[in-house]
Amino acid sequence: MRGRILVVDDERAIGIAIQRLLGARGHEVDAVLSGEDALRRLAEPGYHLVITDLSLQGVSGMDVLRWVRERAPETAVIMITAFGSEKIAVEAMKLGAADYIPKPFDNDELELVVERLLDGMEVRRSLRLLQEQVAGAYRFGSLIGKSPAMQRVFDVIRKVADTDLTVLVRGPSGTGKELVANALHYNGPRRTKPLVKVNCAAFSRELVESELFGHEKGAFTGAVATREGKFEIADGGTLFLDEIGDMRPETQAKILRVLQEREFERVGGNRTLKVDVRILAATNQDLEAKVKAGSFREDLYYRLNVVSILLPALRERVEDLPLLIEHFLAAAATRLKRAPRPLAPDAYRALCAHEWKGNVRELEHAIEQAVALASGSEIALGDLPASVRGISSDGAADPPGSFREAKQQAVERFERQFIHEALARHHGNISKAAEDMGMYRQHLQLKLAEYGIDAAAYRER
Repeated sequence: MRGRILVVDDERAIGIAIQRLLGARGHEVDAVLSGEDALRRLAEPGYHLVITDLSLQGVSGMDVLRWVRERAPETAVIMITAFGSEKIAVEAMKLGAADYIPKPFDNDELELVVERLLDGMEVRRSLRLLQEQVAGAYRFGSLIGKSPAMQRVFDVIRKVADTDLTVLVRGPSGTGKELVANALHYNGPRRTKPLVKVNCAAFSRELVESELFGHEKGAFTGAVATREGKFEIADGGTLFLDEIGDMRPETQAKILRVLQEREFERVGGNRTLKVDVRILAATNQDLEAKVKAGSFREDLYYRLNVVSILLPALRERVEDLPLLIEHFLAAAATRLKRAPRPLAPDAYRALCAHEWKGNVRELEHAIEQAVALASGSEIALGDLPASVRGISSDGAADPPGSFREAKQQAVERFERQFIHEALARHHGNISKAAEDMGMYRQHLQLKLAEYGIDAAAYRER
């Protein structure tokens, strides 16, 4: 990391020497002769590091340190000390100085300390940026849709995210149930605590209780040490039980007790543990039918189904396809470090016409493949998976008049209306209309040409 550094020393020669030394390493270095001048410079934000002599007339190096710690806590301070002032330097470290260097200092030592501190800042900055990106990814931006069905989902999330109510998320596989759990947790008061996810179908009968409740050493063969379960790890936060419909009856009874009493015992243990956990659950199964069949406890069903969120299949929200396609195109290009490319018209039509039995997840994977394989200036039809291109496993194309063709015609009708409405709202401004629709400007221009829509006509209205 190249840094912006302020040197404070009343010996001009030392300030110039440090300025030249660190400037040669690519840093931007300013030098001043007094603490007063330093505080005036520091009033302008942007310094990563201050290197100050401890013994200054008037405003001392300790005064500069205190000012920085109070007003610019992310700026690091290195103290330069005279011989015999090590005790004061230690006091400066207690007040928040990052390091100190005795006079006369070694150039290599100073460079090493500066590089170490700046590298540490870069790591912390990258971590903070990552945390912000992760938190941002779990806001409603990761749940894409303008359809009435998705707006109902967003409305329920907004209303219950800041509560501790148990939520049951339902919908076919691939519709984004885990994204709903993320949105509920990260938009609620428990956002700084753990969100722990458990796939109830992923563990055997013998291991699922150990996974959820933990176990004591020697509780069973292979239990060589005591282990915390997911409930303990999630204490204070949220536990997301995915595929809850696949949970075995004996485990259902123990889950019910935790929901009722907020307490449990580890496998092989007799000490009762109490937890404060919000429960979110998800399933793609018909729990009511499983209750009638006796394979799912009715009392647990009612405990879980306090608030229900139903995610629609993609075929029930085809008006969201243009938004989802644009979102996944941008996300895949970023993730794969590829230049953004528009979709060729026939590739776009194929994406809109596909039945998407795997729902949003299948759409995301298809676009990711296309972005990875594309080599031209745009993503071609041939870059898409064969199933999306309308080619079956035996290589035969769909016949005329098929469901795919009817669906494509319905999507095109919706698209035309969607574009007309956006242009009308923004008086023919293509850039603003594209932003409103969640599309690239170039993509909207392609659609205007394809459908013969004249944006200029809306500027006259």
